[in-house]
Amino acid sequence: MAKVWLVSVAVIVFLAGCRSRFIDVTIVNQGPTVHLLEFDYPSASFGANQLAMGARYNYRFKVQGPGSLSLQYEDVTGHTHTVQGPRVDLGDQGSLLVNIAPGGAVTWSPHLTNPK
Repeated sequence: MAKVWLVSVAVIVFLAGCRSRFIDVTIVNQGPTVHLLEFDYPSASFGANQLAMGARYNYRFKVQGPGSLSLQYEDVTGHTHTVQGPRVDLGDQGSLLVNIAPGGAVTWSPHLTNPK
């Protein structure tokens, strides 16, 4: 009985220490509606057909390898904007705020850690 209890405690401690690392992204559009929004990260991407003025888009992803982030969107005149973001590494976690300003400028505010 004591052996089963000890194994159970070991499994619980192991599982409590295991946790997937994710980056929570929030894209905020403070300018006119943008179209064909695409956010690229190492090994994948996500996006939306449009993001209205004042709207937020939230997404959560796991970094599968090192690389740079980028954001691409089309403005109201049909012009495509591509903006390079910060670099991420395997194991990064935290949050990232991406702000699209009224004039189209994009700012990146990463709050990332990597507890290797």
